[in-house]
Amino acid sequence: MKELIEVNIAPFAYAISLIGGKWKMHILFWLWKNEVMRYSELKRALKTVTHKMLSNQLKELESDDLVIRKEYPQVPPKVEYSLSDKGKSLMPVLSAVCKWGNDHYDGEEVECD
Repeated sequence: MKELIEVNIAPFAYAISLIGGKWKMHILFWLWKNEVMRYSELKRALKTVTHKMLSNQLKELESDDLVIRKEYPQVPPKVEYSLSDKGKSLMPVLSAVCKWGNDHYDGEEVECD
């Protein structure tokens, strides 16, 4: 039996902990393409996401410093989301995933840059 090579997975595990889950990469992708989005726009774009799930995922992304939440003091409340510098630094990874998808998906290609 081949002996396993020791691998430090901590950096990989850290990255996956920030972007793992069903909706985080989708949220980051939409914010990358649209720069600034209101909560309702994200909800509409993600179609089947529940209010609770979207709210939780946005809070986690904000807590991990990937997303910036800007709240305006008005009635009704207005909240906008955008990528932080740390979030923007993930965009080459999202671009690579998008390009891989274009190469292996039979549907219509999308712009990945």
